Amino acid sequence: MTLDYAPELQSAPPVIASVMERLGVRMAYAKGEEIFGQDEEADLIHAVARGAVRTTRFLSDGRRQIGNFYYPGDLIGLETGPVHRFCAEALTDCVVLVVKRSALHAFAGDGDLDRAIWEATRRELERTQEHLLVLGRKTACEKVASFLLDVAQRGDAEAVNLPMGRQDMADYLGLTIETVSRMVTQLQTSRIVEFQDSRHFQVKRWEALERLAD
Repeated sequence: MTLDYAPELQSAPPVIASVMERLGVRMAYAKGEEIFGQDEEADLIHAVARGAVRTTRFLSDGRRQIGNFYYPGDLIGLETGPVHRFCAEALTDCVVLVVKRSALHAFAGDGDLDRAIWEATRRELERTQEHLLVLGRKTACEKVASFLLDVAQRGDAEAVNLPMGRQDMADYLGLTIETVSRMVTQLQTSRIVEFQDSRHFQVKRWEALERLAD
């Protein structure tokens, strides 16, 4: 874990980006390195500046559930309670800005930051609700289509980069890795997406992918 240089937070709310740039400690994490642990005290706010992060919760029997994936501009670890329910790990080599909650509140003063954090928390709740809908109401093909559409909408439509592997996708979607692979093959056979390799794909038929994901 080392210090790094200036991050990019263009997609974060302006007030959060401004305060995090001024007060945040820039930390670099190698792929697979833990950023914070499950059940650790949630006294820090983290903002992804570069790379990708996943949150994971391990169940008592050793199984894991991936909470979500986070990209530059996203806040991670926003909690309503005193501890983190999920751990956070660097999905790729990444840079994260870290600042104490108390320092943020003292700096903001006028309540703008509180409103921005509340808005970020609201968006996180919406993402969680959408994830529950995917897990509970969609077929395997619809789940994979929804996931690929979400990733594609964040990146370069000509060459979408998947920072996560098939096992991460399976754990996030509540499927087996074999099912994920079959659904990806099905989507490719239908000429809806085209994978150049396991981590890069292109959407060939946007409307068809959106219909499956809806």
